[in-house]
Amino acid sequence: MSRINRDDEARQLVGDFWKGYLTRRGFLAKAAALGLTAAAATGLLGSPGVGGRRALAQGGSSEVTTRQWEQGSGWGWVWGDDDEVGNLNELSPELAMKALSLVREGRVYDLGLTYDRTSYKFEGHNPGEIMSFRTSSGELTQEDLDPVTDEEENTTNTTFASTAMFISDNVATQLDTLGHINEGDPPNAYNGYRAEDIQGDWGLLKMGAETVPPIVAPATMIDVARSVGEDPLSEGYAIGQEELETALDEQGVDIDPLDVVLVRTGTGGVWQRGDGVGSNHAEIQGPDTAGLTVSGARWLVEEKGALAVGTDTSAVEALPPPEQLDDGTSFNPVHVYLLVRQGVHILEYQNLEDLASDEVYKLAYVLGVNKIKGATAGTVLRPIGMV
Repeated sequence: MSRINRDDEARQLVGDFWKGYLTRRGFLAKAAALGLTAAAATGLLGSPGVGGRRALAQGGSSEVTTRQWEQGSGWGWVWGDDDEVGNLNELSPELAMKALSLVREGRVYDLGLTYDRTSYKFEGHNPGEIMSFRTSSGELTQEDLDPVTDEEENTTNTTFASTAMFISDNVATQLDTLGHINEGDPPNAYNGYRAEDIQGDWGLLKMGAETVPPIVAPATMIDVARSVGEDPLSEGYAIGQEELETALDEQGVDIDPLDVVLVRTGTGGVWQRGDGVGSNHAEIQGPDTAGLTVSGARWLVEEKGALAVGTDTSAVEALPPPEQLDDGTSFNPVHVYLLVRQGVHILEYQNLEDLASDEVYKLAYVLGVNKIKGATAGTVLRPIGMV
């Protein structure tokens, strides 16, 4: 590496540190990779300096003011009686600009997993079928479509293909809406909406997938599998505050309020070994039960201000639950805590393998949910990460 290039990268590291994208440990580790001694690197951090001020001016401040989040309590039902999107009310142009300031190289990561009829899923969701509905041979044989069979209007013999899909809204890469989970007797979802009032025969009447706005936000990826040295994590492995903090410290990064948090267990890599579509159910079942504890999720939301919480598993949380809610038990206590009580969306089966391979821990996260009215989740999604 030339001296000029090394100086440029050193200035970039200084800017990253002062913007809050790197902890001191992370800064020193990256500086060492450039051949700088700890003393020399520390000397660069005496004050923001010209390089730091320039980086701050170009990238914007790392501080984006939260509207309703309070450290120690998180969010909750604070957005009004008619609210359907919870803490996604925190999305803003400023947050999007902060996310885009993380894009320096133009690298794009596909964070979606591929799905087909054989893909692994929770047994509580319906099976899927993807079937050919119209084919070239069928159209020519049946001769039931005038545009195809008209000899004067279709001299090029144009035909087409289409498929019919019967699919669950909770498979592969997905986002759980706030109408997905209920608790209590009678059951209620986020913001006090009663299940009997918002669950119709044709989907949700409130908080369906169509209500979820496009998400452009900074994200922090926490590679717990790498930190633990077990890839994938073992069956039921519980990820709490200690595991999260240890991995973050080793990565040299921290979580800013309103970051999307993505926790890697290694299950996404197992999915890809099943013909690329998660057809290897027996192999997936074990690591798929690794995930967050209630206290781990609480720390992410109440202490760190996570905008959304995701993993590379089907449930996000450790199963069976190693911890319970303070006031009762649930088979999905983390879901209850995040979706119902905090209004924080859950991201499942995020493909974090390439991020892990490249050791990318800070990124811009972009997600648009398919606008199927009444769906309880955005399903078979393809979020992207950018750096």
